[in-house]
Amino acid sequence: MAGNTTNVSIRMDADLKAQADELFAELGMSLSTAFNIFVRQSLREGGLPFEVKLERPNQETAAAMREAERIARDPKVKGYRNTGELFAELDK
Repeated sequence: MAGNTTNVSIRMDADLKAQADELFAELGMSLSTAFNIFVRQSLREGGLPFEVKLERPNQETAAAMREAERIARDPKVKGYRNTGELFAELDK
C-alpha cells in the first residue's frame, strides 16, 4: 500500500494551515501524515472521528440571551458607553 499513493489537493485558509503545520510538527508529523491519520480513523469509525454538532445554548442561557436582547431594545433602560461610566454609576 505504501507504494500505491496519490496526491490530494485541498484548499485551506493560509493561517489555519500555518497553525496546523506548527501543531503537527510539535507532534513529530507533517500535515500530510495527520490527514492520513484522520482519513484512516474516519474509515474505522464509519464517519467523522469526532462529534459534529451545532452548539445550542441550554434553556437558562437562551432565556438570558432573550432577556439581554429585550433590555438592549428597551429605551427606558439606562445604557453606558464604557465601563468607567458604569462603575461611576455603581459608586453613587
